[in-house]
Amino acid sequence: MTFLEQLQAHKGGLIHLKTQLYWCEGRRWDNNPGRICLILDAARRSTAAAATAAEPAAATTAAATAHLLIDGRLTWIWVAEQDIELLVNDQPIS
Repeated sequence: MTFLEQLQAHKGGLIHLKTQLYWCEGRRWDNNPGRICLILDAARRSTAAAATAAEPAAATTAAATAHLLIDGRLTWIWVAEQDIELLVNDQPIS
């Protein structure tokens, strides 16, 4: 199963962002690593993402965009496999 397929199969579940977010709109890091968010959808990487969980220059092949509920705000962000954990019953999958 690819990283994108894993994200899509986890819709409605929780995701742990192990890194802080870089908000492209404000061009700043949020200094809030360790967020737990609700994943609503996932898609192939897109330039429409508002934030990234990894450094923008550190693009990897195992990356996708995820539609998340973050602090009451619905937003698409770039995520890389090494920067997240999919949570099931509050336990990481891998």
